[in-house]
Amino acid sequence: MNTNAIEIRGLVKNYPAFRLGPLDLTVPRGAIYGLIGPNGAGKTTVIDLIFGMGRNDAGTIHVLGLDHRTDEVALKRCAAYVSPDLNFAVWGKVGKAIRFVRGFYPSWDDAYCAALMKEFHLSDTDKIATLSFGAKTKLSLLLALSRRPEVLILDEPTTGLDAISKQQVFGELLKAVEDGERTVLISSHGLSDIERFADHIGMIKNGKLLLEGRTDEIVDRFRLAEFFSDNGTQYQNRDGLIILKHDENRWHSLLDQNSGALDWLQTRGAKEISLTRLTLEDLFVALAKDEEVK
Repeated sequence: MNTNAIEIRGLVKNYPAFRLGPLDLTVPRGAIYGLIGPNGAGKTTVIDLIFGMGRNDAGTIHVLGLDHRTDEVALKRCAAYVSPDLNFAVWGKVGKAIRFVRGFYPSWDDAYCAALMKEFHLSDTDKIATLSFGAKTKLSLLLALSRRPEVLILDEPTTGLDAISKQQVFGELLKAVEDGERTVLISSHGLSDIERFADHIGMIKNGKLLLEGRTDEIVDRFRLAEFFSDNGTQYQNRDGLIILKHDENRWHSLLDQNSGALDWLQTRGAKEISLTRLTLEDLFVALAKDEEVK
């Protein structure tokens, strides 16, 4: 069995003012994978291409070994999509929307659907048009999860949700992957949420993947390095070291502990080097700024 739920290789999509890729991305089976980046980075484009909304110019996309073009129908049976942009108002009430969607999926779990309705404070008789934005997002998630999909892909699922609702949503996502066979891909720029709940991440900026791997390993790999120089040395970016700012002889940088940058600094006059752990957001901001000046 393939150990990866989603494999993207050499993906390219060209627009008049934007280019995605070439992009390689790997989502392990059973993971909660956070695809993070600022607005306009290309996250939604990746998801659209997975589901056949648009045609890629190069590269391949496989979900559970299924090609996103030749196996499109089978792919959409085993993968579900959630987005704040989905609109179910045409069905009028929550119960009618559930009955309509349920008819397309033999794997539909009525008991799980009922439990989710209770957890999300939704009722059969609720009018969809009058639901809050957050409640509509919960309805979209309920309709996706009740299918028991093997792969669940969410585009900005926490938009419009308060802190309690976010906890409910992520709690259900954690339950969904407990068996190790189901996989969740979350596209978001909510980095604090991703750091808490995603066990794998991919960082994307301007259509390029900056980093990918286990969340804990990536966050632990980098440090904010502050140091002084009293010999007039001017430091510049190198492999494993990104200069963020400096004031006279005081320097702030992003340091990759897997590189030899720390030893390099010490041999070039850096004094009083201190290393501070970063949040995922701090790390992404530093990497994104570096990408902009290249």
